[in-house]
Amino acid sequence: MSFSRKNYILILVSIAFIILGFVLMMGGTPIDGVKFNPEVFSTRRVVVAPAVCLIGFFLMIYAIMAPGKSKELKNEDPAK
Repeated sequence: MSFSRKNYILILVSIAFIILGFVLMMGGTPIDGVKFNPEVFSTRRVVVAPAVCLIGFFLMIYAIMAPGKSKELKNEDPAK
């Protein structure tokens, strides 16, 4: 396997951050479908949610690039 347990845990955590960011972006639709809802431009949707998604994407990059446990196989020569 190319990833260790640590890598898989980091990948799952980063996916959770990305999903949380997209959930924070949801909503803001007008109640009657005609009026403008200023809730679309709330701080949660414009600042916090993209920051959470960005953290998730950077964590995903780290989780993929982070070195796992290196299991070195000892190739001992029986003639020695």
